[in-house]
Amino acid sequence: MTSKSGRFRKTLIALILLVFLGQLFESGNITLAASNSGIKSATKKVKVGNKNFTVQTVQIPKGTPVTVGLAKGQVGSTEKLEGIISRYKGEAAINGAFFEAYGGPPDPYGTLIAGGRFMHNGGYGTVIGYLADGTALMDTLRTSIKGKVKKPDGKTLGWYVTFLNREPAKGSNVSIMYTPDRGTKVGFSGGIAVTIVEGKVTKNENNNNASIPANGYVIVFSGTEQSSAERFVIDSEVERTFTYKDALGNLIPWEEVIAAVGAGPRLVKDGKVSLDAANEGFKDPKILTGSAARSGIAIMPDGSTLLATVSGATMKQWAEIMKSLGAKQAMNLDGGASSALYGGGKVLTPAGRLLSNTLIFGAQVSK
Repeated sequence: MTSKSGRFRKTLIALILLVFLGQLFESGNITLAASNSGIKSATKKVKVGNKNFTVQTVQIPKGTPVTVGLAKGQVGSTEKLEGIISRYKGEAAINGAFFEAYGGPPDPYGTLIAGGRFMHNGGYGTVIGYLADGTALMDTLRTSIKGKVKKPDGKTLGWYVTFLNREPAKGSNVSIMYTPDRGTKVGFSGGIAVTIVEGKVTKNENNNNASIPANGYVIVFSGTEQSSAERFVIDSEVERTFTYKDALGNLIPWEEVIAAVGAGPRLVKDGKVSLDAANEGFKDPKILTGSAARSGIAIMPDGSTLLATVSGATMKQWAEIMKSLGAKQAMNLDGGASSALYGGGKVLTPAGRLLSNTLIFGAQVSK
Protein backbone atom coordinates (compact mmCIF):
# COMPACT_ATOMS: atom_id res chain seq x y z
CA MET A 1 0.00 0.00 0.00
CA THR A 2 1.08 3.54 -0.69
CA SER A 3 1.44 5.72 2.39
CA LYS A 4 -0.25 9.10 2.70
CA SER A 5 3.18 10.79 2.63
CA GLY A 6 4.07 8.90 -0.56
CA ARG A 7 0.85 9.95 -2.26
CA PHE A 8 1.46 13.53 -1.13
CA ARG A 9 4.97 13.53 -2.65
CA LYS A 10 3.65 12.21 -5.99
CA THR A 11 0.87 14.79 -6.01
CA LEU A 12 3.34 17.58 -5.21
CA ILE A 13 5.72 16.46 -7.98
CA ALA A 14 2.83 16.33 -10.46
CA LEU A 15 1.74 19.85 -9.52
CA ILE A 16 5.28 21.20 -9.86
CA LEU A 17 5.57 19.56 -13.29
CA LEU A 18 2.29 21.07 -14.44
CA VAL A 19 3.38 24.54 -13.31
CA PHE A 20 6.73 24.11 -15.10
CA LEU A 21 5.06 23.03 -18.34
CA GLY A 22 2.62 25.91 -18.07
CA GLN A 23 5.51 28.35 -17.80
CA LEU A 24 7.16 26.81 -20.83
CA PHE A 25 3.97 27.09 -22.85
CA GLU A 26 3.44 30.69 -21.74
CA SER A 27 6.98 31.58 -22.85
CA GLY A 28 6.47 29.88 -26.19
CA ASN A 29 9.28 27.39 -25.69
CA ILE A 30 7.22 24.24 -25.40
CA THR A 31 7.30 21.80 -28.29
CA LEU A 32 3.86 21.35 -29.79
CA ALA A 33 4.59 18.23 -31.82
CA ALA A 34 7.47 15.97 -32.80
CA SER A 35 7.86 13.33 -35.51
CA ASN A 36 9.74 10.05 -35.39
CA SER A 37 12.48 11.67 -37.49
CA GLY A 38 13.10 14.30 -34.80
CA ILE A 39 11.29 17.15 -36.57
CA LYS A 40 9.72 19.40 -33.92
CA SER A 41 7.23 22.23 -34.18
CA ALA A 42 6.87 24.97 -31.57
CA THR A 43 5.34 28.38 -30.97
CA LYS A 44 7.78 31.04 -29.78
CA LYS A 45 7.18 34.44 -28.22
CA VAL A 46 9.75 37.06 -29.26
CA LYS A 47 9.88 40.73 -28.33
CA VAL A 48 11.55 43.25 -30.64
CA GLY A 49 11.56 46.79 -29.34
CA ASN A 50 8.12 47.39 -27.85
CA LYS A 51 6.36 44.82 -30.02
CA ASN A 52 5.66 41.18 -29.19
CA PHE A 53 5.61 38.59 -31.97
CA THR A 54 4.22 35.07 -32.06
CA VAL A 55 6.48 32.93 -34.25
CA GLN A 56 5.61 29.50 -35.60
CA THR A 57 8.72 27.33 -35.91
CA VAL A 58 9.75 23.88 -37.10
CA GLN A 59 13.16 22.46 -36.14
CA ILE A 60 14.76 20.05 -38.65
CA PRO A 61 17.69 17.85 -37.51
CA LYS A 62 20.81 18.00 -39.66
CA GLY A 63 20.84 15.23 -42.23
CA THR A 64 17.06 15.06 -42.70
CA PRO A 65 16.33 14.37 -46.40
CA VAL A 66 15.30 17.54 -48.23
CA THR A 67 14.06 18.51 -51.66
CA VAL A 68 12.30 21.33 -53.48
CA GLY A 69 8.61 20.55 -53.80
CA LEU A 70 7.16 21.89 -57.05
CA ALA A 71 3.50 22.57 -57.69
CA LYS A 72 2.18 19.72 -59.85
CA GLY A 73 5.75 18.41 -59.96
CA GLN A 74 7.03 20.99 -62.43
CA VAL A 75 8.47 24.50 -62.65
CA GLY A 76 5.87 27.13 -63.53
CA SER A 77 2.68 25.80 -61.94
CA THR A 78 0.74 26.46 -58.73
CA GLU A 79 -0.99 24.18 -56.25
CA LYS A 80 -2.26 24.04 -52.68
CA LEU A 81 0.42 23.55 -50.03
CA GLU A 82 -1.17 20.29 -48.87
CA GLY A 83 -1.05 18.87 -52.40
CA ILE A 84 2.65 19.57 -52.74
CA ILE A 85 3.41 18.05 -49.33
CA SER A 86 1.45 14.91 -50.19
CA ARG A 87 3.22 14.46 -53.53
CA TYR A 88 6.67 14.63 -51.96
CA LYS A 89 5.78 12.75 -48.74
CA GLY A 90 6.94 15.64 -46.56
CA GLU A 91 6.91 15.83 -42.76
CA ALA A 92 7.78 19.53 -42.74
CA ALA A 93 7.55 22.25 -45.37
CA ILE A 94 7.80 25.97 -45.94
CA ASN A 95 7.09 28.13 -48.98
CA GLY A 96 10.21 28.94 -50.99
CA ALA A 97 11.22 31.31 -53.79
CA PHE A 98 9.28 34.36 -54.93
CA PHE A 99 7.11 33.76 -58.01
CA GLU A 100 4.76 35.65 -60.30
CA ALA A 101 1.45 35.60 -58.45
CA TYR A 102 -0.32 38.62 -59.97
CA GLY A 103 -0.95 37.65 -63.59
CA GLY A 104 1.05 35.93 -66.28
CA PRO A 105 2.81 32.57 -65.98
CA PRO A 106 3.48 31.66 -62.31
CA ASP A 107 7.20 31.29 -62.91
CA PRO A 108 9.59 31.54 -59.94
CA TYR A 109 12.20 34.28 -59.66
CA GLY A 110 14.80 32.58 -57.47
CA THR A 111 17.20 29.66 -57.77
CA LEU A 112 15.78 26.14 -57.47
CA ILE A 113 17.82 22.92 -57.23
CA ALA A 114 16.42 19.46 -56.45
CA GLY A 115 18.00 16.02 -56.68
CA GLY A 116 21.19 17.78 -57.76
CA ARG A 117 19.40 19.14 -60.85
CA PHE A 118 19.43 22.87 -61.58
CA MET A 119 15.77 23.69 -62.23
CA HIS A 120 15.67 27.49 -62.22
CA ASN A 121 18.25 30.28 -61.92
CA GLY A 122 17.96 33.61 -60.15
CA GLY A 123 20.16 36.68 -60.29
CA TYR A 124 19.52 38.39 -56.97
CA GLY A 125 18.97 37.79 -53.26
CA THR A 126 20.31 34.93 -51.12
CA VAL A 127 20.19 31.15 -51.57
CA ILE A 128 20.16 28.28 -49.07
CA GLY A 129 21.51 24.94 -50.27
CA TYR A 130 22.02 21.45 -48.85
CA LEU A 131 24.77 18.91 -49.46
CA ALA A 132 24.09 15.18 -49.44
CA ASP A 133 25.36 14.86 -45.84
CA GLY A 134 22.87 17.48 -44.65
CA THR A 135 25.33 20.38 -44.41
CA ALA A 136 23.53 23.64 -45.16
CA LEU A 137 25.13 26.54 -47.07
CA MET A 138 23.93 30.12 -47.48
CA ASP A 139 25.35 32.57 -50.00
CA THR A 140 24.59 35.07 -52.78
CA LEU A 141 24.65 32.40 -55.48
CA ARG A 142 24.82 33.64 -59.06
CA THR A 143 24.96 31.07 -61.87
CA SER A 144 25.77 31.10 -65.54
CA ILE A 145 24.84 28.42 -68.07
CA LYS A 146 26.93 28.14 -71.19
CA GLY A 147 28.63 25.56 -73.37
CA LYS A 148 30.10 24.57 -76.72
CA VAL A 149 28.55 23.21 -79.88
CA LYS A 150 30.74 21.16 -82.23
CA LYS A 151 29.35 21.05 -85.76
CA PRO A 152 29.66 17.97 -88.00
CA ASP A 153 32.40 19.79 -89.96
CA GLY A 154 34.48 20.02 -86.76
CA LYS A 155 33.97 23.75 -86.14
CA THR A 156 33.31 24.60 -82.46
CA LEU A 157 31.34 27.62 -81.26
CA GLY A 158 30.27 28.85 -77.84
CA TRP A 159 26.74 29.43 -76.57
CA TYR A 160 24.93 30.61 -73.44
CA VAL A 161 21.42 30.95 -72.08
CA THR A 162 19.98 33.79 -70.00
CA PHE A 163 17.36 31.88 -68.03
CA LEU A 164 16.26 28.37 -67.16
CA ASN A 165 12.68 27.02 -67.28
CA ARG A 166 10.63 30.20 -67.53
CA GLU A 167 8.53 31.86 -70.22
CA PRO A 168 10.21 34.81 -71.96
CA ALA A 169 8.69 38.24 -71.55
CA LYS A 170 6.83 39.42 -74.64
CA GLY A 171 9.23 41.04 -77.12
CA SER A 172 12.36 40.06 -75.16
CA ASN A 173 15.69 39.14 -76.71
CA VAL A 174 16.72 36.09 -74.72
CA SER A 175 17.83 32.47 -74.91
CA ILE A 176 16.21 30.12 -72.39
CA MET A 177 16.83 26.45 -71.59
CA TYR A 178 13.99 24.04 -70.80
CA THR A 179 14.60 20.75 -68.99
CA PRO A 180 12.19 17.93 -68.01
CA ASP A 181 11.61 19.76 -64.71
CA ARG A 182 9.53 22.20 -66.76
CA GLY A 183 7.23 19.35 -67.87
CA THR A 184 6.79 17.78 -71.28
CA LYS A 185 6.36 21.10 -73.17
CA VAL A 186 8.06 24.49 -73.01
CA GLY A 187 4.61 26.02 -72.53
CA PHE A 188 4.46 28.68 -75.26
CA SER A 189 5.04 29.32 -78.97
CA GLY A 190 7.45 31.73 -80.63
CA GLY A 191 11.16 31.93 -81.36
CA ILE A 192 13.42 29.14 -82.55
CA ALA A 193 13.57 25.86 -80.60
CA VAL A 194 16.71 23.73 -80.63
CA THR A 195 16.28 20.23 -79.20
CA ILE A 196 19.28 18.40 -77.75
CA VAL A 197 19.00 14.68 -76.92
CA GLU A 198 21.87 12.88 -75.18
CA GLY A 199 24.28 15.63 -76.18
CA LYS A 200 23.30 15.89 -79.87
CA VAL A 201 21.14 18.36 -81.78
CA THR A 202 18.07 16.56 -83.12
CA LYS A 203 15.82 19.49 -84.11
CA ASN A 204 16.19 23.16 -85.06
CA GLU A 205 12.80 24.66 -85.95
CA ASN A 206 10.21 27.30 -85.19
CA ASN A 207 8.96 26.90 -81.64
CA ASN A 208 5.37 25.68 -81.61
CA ASN A 209 5.29 24.74 -77.91
CA ALA A 210 8.22 22.37 -78.37
CA SER A 211 8.33 19.02 -76.59
CA ILE A 212 11.05 18.60 -73.96
CA PRO A 213 12.85 15.24 -74.26
CA ALA A 214 13.15 13.15 -71.11
CA ASN A 215 16.84 12.57 -71.89
CA GLY A 216 17.74 16.06 -73.03
CA TYR A 217 16.64 19.69 -73.15
CA VAL A 218 15.39 22.46 -75.42
CA ILE A 219 16.85 25.93 -75.96
CA VAL A 220 14.47 28.60 -77.26
CA PHE A 221 16.01 31.68 -78.87
CA SER A 222 13.75 34.76 -78.99
CA GLY A 223 13.99 38.18 -80.63
CA THR A 224 17.46 39.21 -81.78
CA GLU A 225 18.88 36.04 -80.16
CA GLN A 226 17.27 33.88 -82.86
CA SER A 227 20.37 34.16 -85.05
CA SER A 228 22.32 32.27 -82.37
CA ALA A 229 20.25 29.17 -83.16
CA GLU A 230 22.01 28.90 -86.53
CA ARG A 231 25.11 27.40 -84.90
CA PHE A 232 23.10 24.37 -83.72
CA VAL A 233 23.27 22.29 -86.88
CA ILE A 234 21.51 18.90 -86.77
CA ASP A 235 23.83 16.16 -85.38
CA SER A 236 26.15 18.74 -83.77
CA GLU A 237 27.61 17.67 -80.40
CA VAL A 238 26.66 19.93 -77.48
CA GLU A 239 28.33 20.45 -74.11
CA ARG A 240 26.92 22.54 -71.27
CA THR A 241 28.49 23.93 -68.10
CA PHE A 242 27.02 25.47 -64.94
CA THR A 243 29.25 28.02 -63.19
CA TYR A 244 28.63 29.02 -59.56
CA LYS A 245 29.74 32.45 -58.28
CA ASP A 246 28.78 34.81 -55.46
CA ALA A 247 27.53 38.38 -55.93
CA LEU A 248 31.13 39.61 -56.09
CA GLY A 249 31.99 37.26 -58.93
CA ASN A 250 34.03 34.81 -56.87
CA LEU A 251 33.72 31.11 -57.66
CA ILE A 252 31.98 29.21 -54.84
CA PRO A 253 31.76 25.41 -54.30
CA TRP A 254 28.10 24.70 -54.98
CA GLU A 255 28.57 21.85 -57.48
CA GLU A 256 27.66 19.23 -54.84
CA VAL A 257 24.48 20.97 -53.64
CA ILE A 258 21.50 18.61 -54.01
CA ALA A 259 18.69 20.98 -52.98
CA ALA A 260 18.44 24.77 -52.89
CA VAL A 261 15.98 27.67 -52.83
CA GLY A 262 16.77 31.30 -53.55
CA ALA A 263 14.87 34.27 -52.14
CA GLY A 264 16.23 36.79 -49.62
CA PRO A 265 17.29 39.16 -48.35
CA ARG A 266 19.86 37.81 -45.89
CA LEU A 267 18.80 38.40 -42.30
CA VAL A 268 21.55 36.97 -40.10
CA LYS A 269 25.19 36.20 -40.83
CA ASP A 270 27.44 34.44 -38.32
CA GLY A 271 24.98 35.12 -35.49
CA LYS A 272 24.61 38.85 -36.16
CA VAL A 273 21.91 40.80 -37.96
CA SER A 274 23.04 41.34 -41.55
CA LEU A 275 20.41 43.07 -43.67
CA ASP A 276 20.94 45.03 -46.90
CA ALA A 277 17.96 44.29 -49.09
CA ALA A 278 18.62 47.07 -51.61
CA ASN A 279 22.16 45.87 -52.21
CA GLU A 280 20.82 42.37 -52.90
CA GLY A 281 18.66 43.76 -55.70
CA PHE A 282 15.32 44.25 -53.91
CA LYS A 283 13.27 47.33 -54.83
CA ASP A 284 9.76 46.47 -53.61
CA PRO A 285 8.65 48.60 -50.61
CA LYS A 286 7.05 45.45 -49.16
CA ILE A 287 10.59 44.16 -48.68
CA LEU A 288 12.43 47.39 -47.97
CA THR A 289 10.13 49.14 -45.49
CA GLY A 290 6.72 47.47 -45.30
CA SER A 291 5.23 45.24 -42.63
CA ALA A 292 3.85 41.86 -43.72
CA ALA A 293 3.60 38.15 -43.04
CA ARG A 294 7.09 36.65 -43.31
CA SER A 295 8.60 33.24 -43.91
CA GLY A 296 12.25 32.50 -43.22
CA ILE A 297 14.83 29.78 -42.85
CA ALA A 298 17.85 29.57 -40.57
CA ILE A 299 20.93 27.44 -40.13
CA MET A 300 21.40 26.88 -36.40
CA PRO A 301 24.78 26.56 -34.60
CA ASP A 302 24.42 22.75 -34.42
CA GLY A 303 23.80 22.49 -38.18
CA SER A 304 20.06 21.94 -37.87
CA THR A 305 17.54 23.96 -39.86
CA LEU A 306 14.86 26.21 -38.41
CA LEU A 307 11.77 27.09 -40.44
CA ALA A 308 9.78 30.07 -39.17
CA THR A 309 6.80 32.27 -39.98
CA VAL A 310 5.49 35.45 -38.39
CA SER A 311 2.81 38.03 -39.18
CA GLY A 312 3.04 41.82 -39.28
CA ALA A 313 6.83 42.27 -39.24
CA THR A 314 9.14 44.61 -41.12
CA MET A 315 12.28 43.07 -42.54
CA LYS A 316 14.35 44.71 -39.81
CA GLN A 317 12.10 43.19 -37.15
CA TRP A 318 12.25 39.84 -38.95
CA ALA A 319 16.04 39.89 -38.82
CA GLU A 320 15.99 40.63 -35.09
CA ILE A 321 13.48 37.84 -34.53
CA MET A 322 15.66 35.33 -36.36
CA LYS A 323 18.67 36.41 -34.33
CA SER A 324 16.66 36.04 -31.11
CA LEU A 325 15.72 32.50 -32.13
CA GLY A 326 19.42 31.63 -32.14
CA ALA A 327 20.09 31.59 -35.88
CA LYS A 328 23.70 31.41 -37.02
CA GLN A 329 22.68 32.16 -40.61
CA ALA A 330 19.20 33.21 -41.74
CA MET A 331 17.39 34.49 -44.80
CA ASN A 332 13.92 35.61 -45.80
CA LEU A 333 11.68 33.55 -48.10
CA ASP A 334 8.63 34.63 -50.10
CA GLY A 335 6.05 36.15 -47.77
CA GLY A 336 2.70 37.90 -47.66
CA ALA A 337 -0.05 35.59 -48.93
CA SER A 338 2.63 33.03 -49.86
CA SER A 339 3.77 32.59 -46.25
CA ALA A 340 3.07 28.96 -45.28
CA LEU A 341 4.44 26.42 -42.81
CA TYR A 342 3.75 22.74 -42.13
CA GLY A 343 5.02 20.53 -39.32
CA GLY A 344 3.87 18.12 -36.65
CA GLY A 345 1.31 16.64 -39.01
CA LYS A 346 -0.60 19.87 -39.57
CA VAL A 347 -0.53 23.24 -41.28
CA LEU A 348 0.84 25.79 -38.81
CA THR A 349 0.62 28.79 -41.14
CA PRO A 350 -1.92 28.45 -43.96
CA ALA A 351 -1.02 29.94 -47.34
CA GLY A 352 -3.27 32.69 -48.62
CA ARG A 353 -2.78 31.61 -52.22
CA LEU A 354 -1.74 28.64 -54.35
CA LEU A 355 2.03 28.12 -54.18
CA SER A 356 4.69 27.61 -56.83
CA ASN A 357 7.46 25.93 -54.85
CA THR A 358 8.39 24.83 -51.34
CA LEU A 359 11.21 23.31 -49.34
CA ILE A 360 10.18 19.83 -48.16
CA PHE A 361 11.80 17.79 -45.38
CA GLY A 362 11.14 14.25 -44.13
CA ALA A 363 12.55 10.77 -43.69
CA GLN A 364 10.61 9.45 -46.71
CA VAL A 365 10.74 12.58 -48.86
CA SER A 366 10.81 11.88 -52.59
CA LYS A 367 13.29 13.73 -54.77
